[in-house]
Amino acid sequence: MKTAFVFPGQGAQYVGMAADYIAKFPVFAAVLDSFDESHNSQLRKIMSEGPEEALKETRFTQPAILFHSICALKAFEAKCQLKPDFVAGHSLGEFTALVAAGMLTWQDAMHLVHKRGEFMIKANAGVPFAMAAVLGLEAAVVSQVCAEVARTSLVMAVNFNTPIQTVISGTEEGVAKASELLKAKGAKRVLPLTVGGPFHTPLIESATGWLSAEMEAVPFSDGTVPVVSNLDAAPALSGAENRYKLERQIISPVRWVESVQYMIEEGVQRFVEFGPQKVLSGMIKNIDKDVQIWNLDKLEELDALVEALR
Repeated sequence: MKTAFVFPGQGAQYVGMAADYIAKFPVFAAVLDSFDESHNSQLRKIMSEGPEEALKETRFTQPAILFHSICALKAFEAKCQLKPDFVAGHSLGEFTALVAAGMLTWQDAMHLVHKRGEFMIKANAGVPFAMAAVLGLEAAVVSQVCAEVARTSLVMAVNFNTPIQTVISGTEEGVAKASELLKAKGAKRVLPLTVGGPFHTPLIESATGWLSAEMEAVPFSDGTVPVVSNLDAAPALSGAENRYKLERQIISPVRWVESVQYMIEEGVQRFVEFGPQKVLSGMIKNIDKDVQIWNLDKLEELDALVEALR
């Protein structure tokens, strides 16, 4: 049976995340402390104590989720020899996937997603923006409505999460117009999202240049397992190719449905999600109800997961 390891993106964070891993494994705590020292940050304190508003800041959210996900993965790897046939991550989770594939070090990935978060906010300074989740409407209809509205106000379908859950992003005006039209087209709900910018749109184009320069200073190795990219829903083992895909990913749609479908078509029948909460597990279940889905958030869940996967 083929297996894929998957890693969540922004929105899965919670105060107290990874606390059990930090307490149990001093080497994990050392990674977090080193990050705080080198970035003049208080990420460990924010993850542990909050406030939630601080943890929601993109520059903290992204390294926090990546850190938690890698803690879960490494704890699992210490107890289970199961190796994935593919790895994939949702948006920032793709950086985590590169760590799992041996393309990036844990420390370099935390640095890059911290800078990525800063750049994504900085790139949109002064432009009124919005993002919203569209529920209960086919992705093709969402894309069509966005294309119509975009003739006058920029808005795009940017996260294809399930066949009937799509996130839109763009200018405040564009998202507002599209939201009303989508409700008229039969969307069950259109939920505004609390985010720091119009992610995955050309409105943050300048972030790609800044991120590219940052990534040029970090070594990307070729991988031990293919990463299925958000950009094109295709696998790549090359470190250089995955670096390029990560640069473009922040202004391009997240093709999550296609990514999961590709892995299933390649024979994957079992998905294991590592990281806070169960966001991707729910998405995958809504893409294909027949696959096996497991997840590891808290350390106390580890033994049961290892036993189930034997």
